[in-house]
This record gives sequence, C-alpha cells and structure tokens, in this order.
Amino acid sequence: MTIKDYRTSLAALVAAAFLIAAPVARAQVNIGTTDLGGTVTGANGPEAGVWVIAETTDLPTKYAKIVVTDDQGRYVVPDLPTANYQVWVRGYGLIDSPKMRAKPGQQLNLTAVPAPDERSAAHYYPAIYWYAMMKMPPASDFGGSTDIPKEITRETWRQRMGNVDCIGCHQLGQESTRTIPAQFGEFKTGAEAWMRRVGSGHTGEFMINRLAGQLGGVPFKYFGDWTDRIAKGELPKAKPQRPQGVERNVVVTSWEWGTEKTFTHDLISSDRRYPTVNAYGPLFGSAEYSSDDIAILDPKTHKVSAFTMTVFPNTPESFGPPFHASAMPKPTMASAYWGEEKIWTQRGNNHNGMFDKQGRVWFAAAVRGNDNPAFCKQGSEHPSAKAFPLNQSGRQATMLDPKTMKYTMIDTCFGTHHPQFGYDKDNTLWFSGTGPVAGWINTTLFDETGDGAKAQGWAPFVLDTSGNGKLDEWTEPGKPAEAGKDMRLGGSGPYAVMPHPTDGSVWYATNIFAGPAGFLRFDPKTKLSEFYAVPKDVIGLRGGDIDKDGVLWGSGSNGTLVSFDRRKCKGPLNGPAATGNHCPEGFAQYKYPGPSFEGFENGTAEASYYTWVDQHNTVGLGENVPISTGNLNDGFVALKDGQMVVLRIPYPLSFFAKGLDGRIDDPNAGWKGRGLWSTNGDRTPWLKEGGKGSKPRVVHIQVRPDPLAH
Repeated sequence: MTIKDYRTSLAALVAAAFLIAAPVARAQVNIGTTDLGGTVTGANGPEAGVWVIAETTDLPTKYAKIVVTDDQGRYVVPDLPTANYQVWVRGYGLIDSPKMRAKPGQQLNLTAVPAPDERSAAHYYPAIYWYAMMKMPPASDFGGSTDIPKEITRETWRQRMGNVDCIGCHQLGQESTRTIPAQFGEFKTGAEAWMRRVGSGHTGEFMINRLAGQLGGVPFKYFGDWTDRIAKGELPKAKPQRPQGVERNVVVTSWEWGTEKTFTHDLISSDRRYPTVNAYGPLFGSAEYSSDDIAILDPKTHKVSAFTMTVFPNTPESFGPPFHASAMPKPTMASAYWGEEKIWTQRGNNHNGMFDKQGRVWFAAAVRGNDNPAFCKQGSEHPSAKAFPLNQSGRQATMLDPKTMKYTMIDTCFGTHHPQFGYDKDNTLWFSGTGPVAGWINTTLFDETGDGAKAQGWAPFVLDTSGNGKLDEWTEPGKPAEAGKDMRLGGSGPYAVMPHPTDGSVWYATNIFAGPAGFLRFDPKTKLSEFYAVPKDVIGLRGGDIDKDGVLWGSGSNGTLVSFDRRKCKGPLNGPAATGNHCPEGFAQYKYPGPSFEGFENGTAEASYYTWVDQHNTVGLGENVPISTGNLNDGFVALKDGQMVVLRIPYPLSFFAKGLDGRIDDPNAGWKGRGLWSTNGDRTPWLKEGGKGSKPRVVHIQVRPDPLAH
C-alpha cells in the first residue's frame, strides 16, 4: 500500500467511526464552569480506560490536562484555566482522534478511532514493549570466549542494558530510539548505524567508551539487530492494558518549561519532611550539564522564568575530565538535530534541589573547580580533615532563598549529588555523591555563623568487622581482613541518601556503578557503617528511599522494586561475617509492569531510575507508598497494597523522569490540595513526541476519588 492509499483508507476509517458512533445516545456529564466533560464512544459503544487530552497555547506556557474515561466512557477534565483548548482521545487499540476545539464549561462528546492495524496501534505503546524485543547474548558468549570482555558477566550486561548505562539518560524503545535518523545517511548494517548514533552530541565520547571500550563493541550488534528487525516490520509480542481501577482516577497536568536545547534533570516543590512548605508556590528545576539557569514555574500563573546561578571567579566549565566525564565541552560528532552546535554550557552543574522548612532551596551544585581548599586537606585542623582528608570534590552546595532570590555558595570538601534533610534539631543536610565518605552540613550552625567550613563534616564508611561497637583502625578497600581491625568500604560510593525518620541513622543506595550494589547504613554517633548487598538476581540498584518504618525501597536492575527491612535480620549486624551477604531474609522484590527480556523472566525490562516513598499521602494513594519512576512505562509505578499502580503520562509520548516529589497545598481541600510533581529528566527533549523544538515538561499528578470528580 502506498502512503497515499494508506491516508485515504485512514480517512475513510475515521469517517466510518464518526458515522457508526453518531446514533449513540450520550447522557450529559455533570461539570462545572471550569470543566470539560462528555462521553467517548467507539464503534462498539463506550470506550472505557482511554485518555482525553486538553491542550492550549493560550497561556504563558504550553499547558495540558489529561484524564481517563470511566467504565461507561464518561470523562471530566477538571479546573481548566480560561483558554481555548484542543481536545482529543488517545488509547491503546486506537489512533489519536481528530482534535476538537473547546473551552471550559462545555459538554464535548468525542469519538474514538480504532487503529487500522497492529503497527498503528503499537505506535502508542510505552517504550518497554518495544525495548523488550532487544535480544541478550546467550550465556555461552560470556567468560572470554567471544568479543565480550572476559570480566563482563551476563548479569553485568543485563545491568548495563537496564538502569545504569543508556537508560540512565534516555528512554530506549520510544520512536526516536527504535529508528535511525535519516540525517545520518545510509549504513551497511544496523551495527554501523548505532556506532554513528552514539557518537553524537556532548556525551558521544562517553557513550562510545562505554559500549566500544568496556563492553567490547558487542552492544552495537544487538542494538543494530533490534532496530533492523523493527524496520522490517517486527512488532512487540506483548500489548499494554488500558488503565484499570484507581488508575482511571488519575489527573495529569503539564506545563512546558526550560528551553528546547536544555534538559531539566529534576525539580523540587516542597520539604519532604513537611510537605505543606511552599504551598501553591513555584517549582525549581535543576539543569545539570545543560545550563546554569534554574528553571522556575509558577503553577498559579503558568509563568516560566529562570534564575542564573553564580560560581566563584575563574571557575571553568564543568565538562569532561577531571570534572564530569559523561559530558564534553563540544559535541563529539554532529547531532542529527543540532549539527555541531554547542548547545550546552554551564559551570554550576546543578544536579538536585531540596526545600528546607523555611522555604529555601538547597542545591547540589558546583561553585568552583575540582581542587579542594586547604581546610579539606592533610594538615588542616578541621576535625573531619584530620581523620580523613579530601583533596577533590566535583560538586558542592548552594542555597537559594525564593523570598529575596539571594544565592549563597557553600564550598564543601566532599562531592554532592542528591540532598536530603535529616530529622534532627540541627536540620542536617545529608548528601549522596560523596565518594568514600558520608558528608553533611549542619544548616542550623551555618545559619548562625555563615561559616561553611565549620558547619560541614564528613567521615569514611567503615564496617565494624571487629565487632566491638567502636571505630577502630581499619583495613583499606580491597585488602584482606585483619583480626581486630575494622574494614573501610570501597566502590563507587553512595548514590541515593535516605535519613531515617526516627533513629538518627542515614541510609544510602550505594555502589551503583562499581563494587557490590546494596544499601548502606551510617550511624552519625559512632561513625560506623553497615552494608547489605542486594541478592544476586537483583543484579544492581539505582535510586532509593526510606519509609516511615525504616524500610528501604530501591529500583532494582532486574526490573523489580526492591525492599530491605533491617528488622528481619536474624544474624549479627556487625562483626567479621557482617560484610554484605549476612541478611538475605531482609530483602523482597516486586515485579514492575511490562514485558521481560527473553531469558530474564524473573524481572521485567523496566529500567527504573529512582524510587521515592510518599510518607505523607501527598499523591492520594495513602501513606508510606513507594513510587518508582517508570522510565520505560511513560510515567510512575506505585506499590499499593501489594499491587502495582501505573501513573502514566500518555502525552507527549516518552515521558522519562529522574526524580519525583510530593506536596500538600491545602490539607483541607481533598484530592485537589495534594499531588505528585516531576519533570522530564531525559537529556534529549527533542527525542520525545513533538520532536525538535519540544521542551521539558513539569507534570502534576493527582488521584481523585473517581473518574468524574471535579
């Protein structure tokens, strides 16, 4: 069939859908003056569990609101700002319906359009359904018998194809990644096309080194085979189901922010301990490698602005070794979208923010180059430096007061990544990304003195292998254990940080990139640590969080949500045998939704980046609910009463988050006064639906009592 023939038949199909649905009697849906409501019907009657999308460009930034139909095909899009909207239907088994013009207060019945074939239907599937088609090397290819390096195990390969390497920054499986850009030209093989693709842009050198160097170039063969098969017409074996149950109660609101050339790694809306802080206030974004601008969205006025961070004089751009090797100052090879243009420029490298209870935002951001000041190093009188001197840190700390827009820089000796406040009287701010040490800032002391050096501290991670409950002389990482000595831990260090709500300890998800992955506990009083390695079949770990009961939750590399409960441990928690594998009974796993890779059926192909626990019912699913980023599921996945609930953002396709945050704007306003906040976190917003020119989007997810609540 030619393209013209296809369009003709598709137009006929759309027309037929309208004719078939026309005689169906549709009862009016109860709505208010700021709502849209109606019924969605198809050839066979009401369409249950499909999305109705209302979008406008009449506001200061592009705005959309998305709801799901009930079991009778009815919908209500609540609380729309005054504007003209384009409204359409999207759903599994369908193609998008024609866009209808509407305004709040209007009844609008819509007609769903069935997909003419399986390929048209699959266009709307979440990325995981396409990515699960990727083949994995057989077990016989590992161990040094092929081009796969001998030290690379099958589990390491699975981890790299999951939530550690490519999918740490991109959603693989969406349309832009399951096809090859025409701008790259013609290639003899799919493998050659992938070699060219990954060399593009500011991170090209890093991507090539990971795939061609560490994995022996073999991934190019498998990526190429995957996209070749798709180009020839192969389709996903599994199909997604439409939203069910409470998933139909979800309301998604989105706003564009940032720019089309930059990405927003994360945002923050409130203090995780006190989620009413900054009620109805602005959101603050972190642009990491791409910009020194902190994107700011006022969700009340729909206005987007930016604050430009400052650094100390003579601070270089924070690109490439010895700073951050995953992004270089200039593109390695020309991008299919931006050519050889240098689209990223920054010195502040703002990774993440966190509100304090005073309404100020603290950031993990660079203020200088890598070399530490003298107070951090050998010979300093600083108590932490005397115990464990530090020579370099790649990122430090800053604080922005939204009331005055004063920006304060704090020079830390340890690196920073994800900040979280503790529950102590000193309002201690703990960081991950600190390398071999636990690092913290006593923010109460900093407020009193303004002395960043005096307010900070750090200590190495040391296991109490002597078993005496005291910090003793230790052996260094990789060295044999010695009787009577403790053991200092090595590896890539802490990735997520999780202060315990009640006992004063601080937990981390650790060794994400090197060393045995697991959960690490640090006791600020004794300066001793405990380490619990994840079970072998979990393979690895990414971001994690802690619930009110002290249970740890993390995104497993095998496509499962992993939990660890220290209270279930039966053996000693310290001593010579307590080095990581001494509490398997503390772990549990819960499969994420979606298909699995062939040969890895114990998990799924989901590559979740981060897990966060809603301790305060900010979303509407209840207290203490762990919620993971569903990076290949176009949204988030919550574990509610033992069941997975998908909070999907169906438009634009390819939603990919690196973090999430909850806020209660009004505890007396029911579902309307609370919600989950996040943003597109992938490094390439031009790869999502809409293509070049698309910007990152803030999303607000709310769960109402039923699909028609308004």
